[in-house]
Amino acid sequence: MTTTPANRIDVLKTYKLFIGGAFPRSESGRVYSIKDFKGNHLANPSLASRKDLRDAVVAARSAFSGWSSATAYNRGQILYRMAEILEGRSEQLVTEIVALEGVTPRAAALQVQQSVDLLVWYAGWSDKISALAGSTNSVSGPYYNFSTPEPIGVVAIFAPAKPSLLNLIAAIASVITSGNTAVVIASEKFPLPAITFSEIMATSDLPAGVVNVLTGSGSELAPWAASHMDIDAIDASGLTPKQLQETQVAGAQNLKRIRVNTDLESPARILSFMEIKTVWHPIGI
Repeated sequence: MTTTPANRIDVLKTYKLFIGGAFPRSESGRVYSIKDFKGNHLANPSLASRKDLRDAVVAARSAFSGWSSATAYNRGQILYRMAEILEGRSEQLVTEIVALEGVTPRAAALQVQQSVDLLVWYAGWSDKISALAGSTNSVSGPYYNFSTPEPIGVVAIFAPAKPSLLNLIAAIASVITSGNTAVVIASEKFPLPAITFSEIMATSDLPAGVVNVLTGSGSELAPWAASHMDIDAIDASGLTPKQLQETQVAGAQNLKRIRVNTDLESPARILSFMEIKTVWHPIGI
């Protein structure tokens, strides 16, 4: 039987970034303090810089080809695996949600359960969204004409605040289930569930770089995300009205698609970051 020394120092959790399947600190070395709902210091997550954003975009772009060409069934299986691991990490996430949001343990547990169910729901859509949005078009002439939805590319996600985990899952799952890759800027005030979920993704067979998670200031990173030429779209659901307006102005210069999504469960949320490709094919004689 072992005993714990009275003077033992606790090993506190270090909350890092998640880029390209690894967990680096910010290249700037910066951190910032977050507090629990009572105003007490809780943790020092990394304060991501413009360079961190660039690194995350490079990782997401490198992963796009492999992820978008994977079978829809395979992507759905990986999302389902994420749901399995998330359920196994429920206790930790409940503790983080209670500390950050000030809700009851029961309400936090319900949020985690809903997040698990949401991942399973989006996993189910991975091989069905093409049937919903695709079509065979009637044309005049000896041709077949097909329209099919395809992923748009790299999507920057500004995650909304509360409910912190549920909003995060809805944003990530709706983007990656169709084959997009993502750069997530976690809620500045409630970032801990995002980093814990990064650890879940890292052990769920999700290829490195498909989802990259940054913590820090949304107002600092939003202008760079809007002007970055290798980001194809932005889920701006977590931005303030002023930040959204500034992002739309900056994004207009490179024709970036910018959306604000409020529905947690919706095929339209998946399709908001997809493009329709139409193919003409001659009819054989």
